[in-house]
Formats: sequence, structure tokens, C-alpha cells
Amino acid sequence: MAGESGKIDPMYQFKIEPLAQLQLGGYDVSFTNSSLFMVLVLGALWLFMAGGMKREMVPGRWQMAVEGATGFINNMLTANVGPEGKKYVPLVFSLFMFILMANFMGMMPFGIVPGVHPFTITSHLTVTAVLALFSFGTVLVVGFWKHGLHFFSLFVPHGTPWWLLWLIPVIELFSFMIRPFSLALRLFVAMTAGHIMMKVLAGFVINGLNAEAAWVPLIVSFPAFLLMIGITLLELLVCAIQAYVFALLTSLYINDAVNLH
Repeated sequence: MAGESGKIDPMYQFKIEPLAQLQLGGYDVSFTNSSLFMVLVLGALWLFMAGGMKREMVPGRWQMAVEGATGFINNMLTANVGPEGKKYVPLVFSLFMFILMANFMGMMPFGIVPGVHPFTITSHLTVTAVLALFSFGTVLVVGFWKHGLHFFSLFVPHGTPWWLLWLIPVIELFSFMIRPFSLALRLFVAMTAGHIMMKVLAGFVINGLNAEAAWVPLIVSFPAFLLMIGITLLELLVCAIQAYVFALLTSLYINDAVNLH
């Protein structure tokens, strides 16, 4: 299972396993558990949007949820970018909802089915890096499309003293180029650390219950179980916060591309 000799490996949950072996042009393009959960996330997102876009005069709860989510992102972009931010609502909304659904999908109790365990795709750096590069690439495209070479003025903040022109642009450029790395690492680390903690506590609970001494479950398993409940609730909050932070930073980066300094 997740380990040997009764030990639980907290890293086992991140292992990518092929579900269908596929080869294309000499490359391994197998359908994996990661691919499966990406499909499930996209399916859940499609179901969420399809069920909430009925445009009824008296909206139901589902429609209100979709309208609330889109309104939330629209208000975020309007506040950070201005009226022009409405153009980017579909992009930021898609990133926000995909990350939110992926985070919550990894928290679902699929483990109650024998041989099945949830897989959090945002706990893999390759996935978060692609999302971050997509966000960063959009900023570059918007910046150069709107401003041309004047986009480079972003690295020279207004009011910079002439005697610091040799240093400030270098610092600003470094800060700009580090953005995709910080976006990817923040989401990856938050989701990975939380899931490792939950698995470690689950190991305490299971191994304590399997111990021969009658006092071990009371001293080890019960406190670990209570702590695991708290960590799980905290992780659910982190799932939402990380999706929000990713969307918020993307909107701030778009503001830099649209309005410069």
C-alpha cells in the first residue's frame, strides 16, 4: 500500500502511476492518475458552469454560486486593473476555478474505496509551473501588445533618481522574472506540506490503533485524530486561499502590463 511493514509513506500520495500505457513517436504519453484527476477537475468545472448558466429570472442556488464566483473575480480585476480589467475576467476566473477545484478534489475522501486514493495535481511543481507560466506569458503578451517597447519602462519606476538608473532596472527586472517561480512554488509548497502533515497524522492514528498495548490508542491515536481534524479544516481553508492568492497576484501582474507604473 503506502508503505511496508506497517509503516505509512507520506510521499506515496504524490506518486504518479500510469493507468494506461501509451507511446507516441517514441515518447511516453501514458494516461496517469494525474491525468485522470485533471480530467475530473475539468469535468467538475464544466458541470459547475453548465448547471449555473441557465439565466433564469429568479436564479437558483447553483446559478447564484456561478454568478457569485464570476462577480468576485470581476470585482477583483476592476479594483486592481480598472475598467479594462473586465477583458481578463475569463482568464483569471478559469485559473481561479481550476486551482480551487483541483485543490478541493485532492481533499475528497476517495480513499474509502479500496485501492483508490485522491491525487492533488497542484501538489506537483510541473502543474503549478505550467499555470504560472500561462499567467506570466499572458502578462508579457498584453504588455508588449499594448505598449510595444515602451513596456520596458515598467523596470524604471516613475521618480527614479538618475544616479540609480544603473541599479533599479536590474532589481525591477529580477523581481519581474521571479514572478512565475514564486507563483508556482507558493501553490506547490502549500498543498504538498498540508497533505504530508495529514498523512503523517493519519499514520499515527492507524499505527496507534494497531499497537498491542491498550494505552497507545488513547495516548497517541486519539490526540492525533483530533489534530488531524483541525489540520484537515485548515487545509480546506488553504485550498481556497491559495486559489485566491494565485488569482489576485495574476490580476496585479496584469495591472502592471496594462497600466505600467
